[in-house]
Amino acid sequence: MKHLTTNILVAAALWFVMFSPWTAPHLNFWGAMSCSAVILILLSFRWGGTRLHKEQITFTSTAIGVLSAALLWGIFWLGNYLATRWFGFAQEQVGNIYAMKDGNNPVLIATLLLILIGPAEEIFWRGFIQTRIQQNESLIPKRWPRFFGELVPVAITTLIYALVHIWSFNFMLVMAAMVCGGFWGLLYKFNKGNLWSLIVSHALWDAAVFIIFPIK
Repeated sequence: MKHLTTNILVAAALWFVMFSPWTAPHLNFWGAMSCSAVILILLSFRWGGTRLHKEQITFTSTAIGVLSAALLWGIFWLGNYLATRWFGFAQEQVGNIYAMKDGNNPVLIATLLLILIGPAEEIFWRGFIQTRIQQNESLIPKRWPRFFGELVPVAITTLIYALVHIWSFNFMLVMAAMVCGGFWGLLYKFNKGNLWSLIVSHALWDAAVFIIFPIK
């Protein structure tokens, strides 16, 4: 539990530096995000015991990753369509998210998202944090039905994942993180903890939504 809490705080500090209005303007976001991704991977391997087993890398798990990325992109397209019509601030906030790629090489950003940033987030948030919360029985109410009790780690991880984005003061970004966190958390839970599917899903979705098929 000690290592779990410490590493969540480290991730929260990294996200503060990357997104807060006091620090973000002084950084290259993609450089900072890449450094943070490396730190997350190292923390996961050192303290989380996270491992990607080769038997997880199959045609089926890869296909699940690809299809789930496409499904999530569709969810975001619909969500953006509705949000920009219901909320006056939504379009500007979504625009601010996409502004993070301005002035940067889109090929470089897509490459970083595919091979480093997307995989690192899943290795840390689901492979380490959600797994360790799931192993901590004291966090799961004993009187709850088993099905709902098993969803508690998903809910806790999703909430933490959303909250570390709060320093952006961007409601749309926080909600996007919550949707993504819940989606990948449930996929991890019901796909028998297959980390490869999540890595494929997150990496492809990142590259698609930011560079290849932006929803804005």
